[in-house]
Amino acid sequence: MNKLGIVFRNSDNRQWIGLLYVSPFIIGLLVFKMYPFLASLYYSFTDFSLLKPEKFVGLSNYIYMFTKDPLFFPALKATLLYVLFAVPGKLAFALLIAVILNVNMKFISVYRTLYYLPSILGGSVAIAILWRSMFTKDGVVNQFITGMGLPAIDWFGIPSLALISISLLSIWQFGSSMVLFLAGLKQIPKDLYEAGTIDGASKLRMFFSITFPLLTPILFFNLIMQTVNAFQEFTAAFLITNGGPLNSTYLFGLKLYQDAFQFAKMGYASALSWILFLSIMLFTVIAFKSQKYWTHYEDGGKF
Repeated sequence: MNKLGIVFRNSDNRQWIGLLYVSPFIIGLLVFKMYPFLASLYYSFTDFSLLKPEKFVGLSNYIYMFTKDPLFFPALKATLLYVLFAVPGKLAFALLIAVILNVNMKFISVYRTLYYLPSILGGSVAIAILWRSMFTKDGVVNQFITGMGLPAIDWFGIPSLALISISLLSIWQFGSSMVLFLAGLKQIPKDLYEAGTIDGASKLRMFFSITFPLLTPILFFNLIMQTVNAFQEFTAAFLITNGGPLNSTYLFGLKLYQDAFQFAKMGYASALSWILFLSIMLFTVIAFKSQKYWTHYEDGGKF
């Protein structure tokens, strides 16, 4: 009995020691994740600002959002267009560069590192300001265009081009997706390419018949992650265009910031954040439901 009691006591001690080790993560999750998450849900039903106590108003914030807010639907439209342009462009460019860099040559690691650097620097304020100066009327981009004998383009004066200009900044930050694609390319068995070569298949045919199908699980993961990031984009819209012209780049993240910190409407901003959260969740559910039609796993299963 004494030995059995010692075993149980030692087991309890190990359990408490384990909980002690994971306690920083648990405390951080509860304090910095769950509490703000639940608090924002409560505040979305209140008239709350930083200058006065909250007042419960029920669904008023949501009703105002969908019926009276003149900037809600323009922000939602601009965000959807931004996602539709930036995410496919980034994934396509990342896959292209990954295929190019999937070779054995001298200093290839250096080249891969250089191509990854934009993902580290792209989200900074300095890079956003530099990007804005590049697309001004006398910027580097227009100097290159006029050097070819073409007229300069007013990138920030035309709504569709303004959205493209900030989307290109997102596409330029393709490094993280490229690394994942490159890792996937390394895992494809070379025997498949040898068999394709014996059958007389061209490199383009082997890409669409071998490479691309085997990369679809990684493509699916990148699609989810990059879309979530694109829905929350703020820096480019705030620093480069400030939502203009004609609200064409007035992204949802910018509207959240203005309502929360410029107009001190924290309750209304909380309601906006929950609409953004539900929009991301809706896309995620649709993506997971659709993956069985285009995502191929080696074991025939699904994520």
